[in-house]
Amino acid sequence: MSSYGPPDRFNEEKATYAVRGADAPDLEGGVAAIRNVVQTLPQKSGVYRMHDARGDVLYVGKARALKNRVSNYTQVERLPRRLQRMVALTRSMTIVTTNNEAEALLLEAQLIKRYRPAYNVLLRDDKSFPFILLRADHEFPRIQKHRGARRAKGDYYGPFASAGSVNNTLNALQKLFLLRSCTDGFFKTRDRPCLLYQIKRCSAPCVGRIDPAGYAELMADAKKFLSGKTTDVQAKLGAQMTAAAEAMDFEQAAVLRDRLKALTFIQGSQFINAEGVGDADIFALASHEGVIGIQAFFIRGGQNWGHRSFFPTHTADVPEDEVLQQFLMQFYEEVPPARNVLVDRAVPEAALLAEALTDVAGRKVVIEVPQRGTRRRLMDQAKRNAEEALERRLAESTTQAKLNREVAELFGLAEPPQRIEIYDNSHIQGTNALGAMVVAGPEGFRKGQYRKFNIRDKNTVPGDDFGMMREVLTRRFARALEEDPDRDGETWPDLVLLDGGRGQLNAAKAVLEELGIEDICMVGIAKGPHHGREGREVFHLMDGREFTLPVNAPVLFYLQRLRDEVHRFAIGAHREKRAKAMGASPLDEVPGIGPARKKALLMHFGTGRAVRNASLEDLQKAPGVSAAVARQVYDFYHAK
Repeated sequence: MSSYGPPDRFNEEKATYAVRGADAPDLEGGVAAIRNVVQTLPQKSGVYRMHDARGDVLYVGKARALKNRVSNYTQVERLPRRLQRMVALTRSMTIVTTNNEAEALLLEAQLIKRYRPAYNVLLRDDKSFPFILLRADHEFPRIQKHRGARRAKGDYYGPFASAGSVNNTLNALQKLFLLRSCTDGFFKTRDRPCLLYQIKRCSAPCVGRIDPAGYAELMADAKKFLSGKTTDVQAKLGAQMTAAAEAMDFEQAAVLRDRLKALTFIQGSQFINAEGVGDADIFALASHEGVIGIQAFFIRGGQNWGHRSFFPTHTADVPEDEVLQQFLMQFYEEVPPARNVLVDRAVPEAALLAEALTDVAGRKVVIEVPQRGTRRRLMDQAKRNAEEALERRLAESTTQAKLNREVAELFGLAEPPQRIEIYDNSHIQGTNALGAMVVAGPEGFRKGQYRKFNIRDKNTVPGDDFGMMREVLTRRFARALEEDPDRDGETWPDLVLLDGGRGQLNAAKAVLEELGIEDICMVGIAKGPHHGREGREVFHLMDGREFTLPVNAPVLFYLQRLRDEVHRFAIGAHREKRAKAMGASPLDEVPGIGPARKKALLMHFGTGRAVRNASLEDLQKAPGVSAAVARQVYDFYHAK
């Protein structure tokens, strides 16, 4: 199910079979295809997928009894309009049987995330949740921020709602417990304390300023604090500060005083009145004009670890309680559940969902609607936040929709653009050159679809911006033609913006003409005479026209923001590539030389140049280097 669930829970290849139906694109054809499937279905729990004529997944559902559940789709007069449209498109189904309904629920969430079906409620959120990780694989464990699969050995605390909230907590924890945050490689090479020790944010275990027992005590206190036992930590620090002052060790007393201040800061910024709640995730739903927003609060040990707003898609004609259930199922596909999941309304299959989450978490998980006391007060607060977030979302979407309409009018588009692609290049005198693409839609930037293009064509002259743009766009649209020639997906842009003037636009036009693409609108954005946001950008159109916009026009600010985003992304990618190149070694080019042998050669000879100039006999004397490897290295540098 996720990084914290059991691996290979379901073997779909062995449990799956597909039954093909008729190919006619109508309701009767869909019902006929489903009836053919029903005849072969067992009375077992499992998951079913509905496919259209192309094989794309339309819907993923789960059932306690597959035969009964799927047969309901043949009674089209009882289905809502949304599901009738889905049945009309259905031409085949894939069935996966499971041991019980709870397993089917978990697999359903997995498959919805994988296929993103058009008729399922979807939780669209590209950002994973950050955690705080206290490592357990070192004598002096490291404290760090962590995202993604939880493979490292240690204790994980979270989720935190945002990178900002986890960074603030990490900073305060370093001041409070003086735990190291450096990498193991940096730790091993230190011969004196780093700056973090000087500013009292690390105990400098790297140079022996604290022994393993003392550091283990700090780590134990940090675990107590993150588990909600803050009173014990505060009392201990207070007693230690008093003892240090009485012993006239004022320097140590000042250090303890600063740590107590850090504890007070965390309590003031993250603690809320959640007595008796323990660990809880709180979810409240708000809806208006067909748009649904869900607010999530994360409470761990009485600490507020932040909140985040979600806006599920494909919610039209779906009851709100069912939307909340689908949201919870997909939300916990990646995030470990708290012991208490508090919701503002009853969900249809709360007991089944709680059973599935209990199975995944390895401990009891309870889903309930709070009725009174502290939990009810927290739920009311979450509901207010959900309503306010939804209001902001609607206001932003209204403004964004207006801007999109103005963009369509400005560039002569038939409809407001649903996908805008913006391109830029970055290099320094032709070195470490790359192209960048960012994507924007009605909902804002789609950061999961950003792309980097390494400039690798030997015919592209270093520093030739026009040639770089030709290479980038050729690769982009040649691949689009190969993967989606009929443009049935959402990968083709309605508008392409280029950070550049007439020359860049002409290079782009030549690419489209060569590929036979005639209906994509491209616009070049050249900086105005002042080369800044206050200048008048010049917009170059494909028909040769040029124009500027009033400096206070909202649509100009929007287009500038798009251009600035691709500029930021391109520069960041270029810096990353340049930094990687600066740390590269000549030995990286030698085939068959891995990190261990490269390290052995560099430790023996000192530099890559010395390795290159070494004789075969000297290479064979290097520890850990066999005669065959020495011959391989020597032949690589002396091929002539």
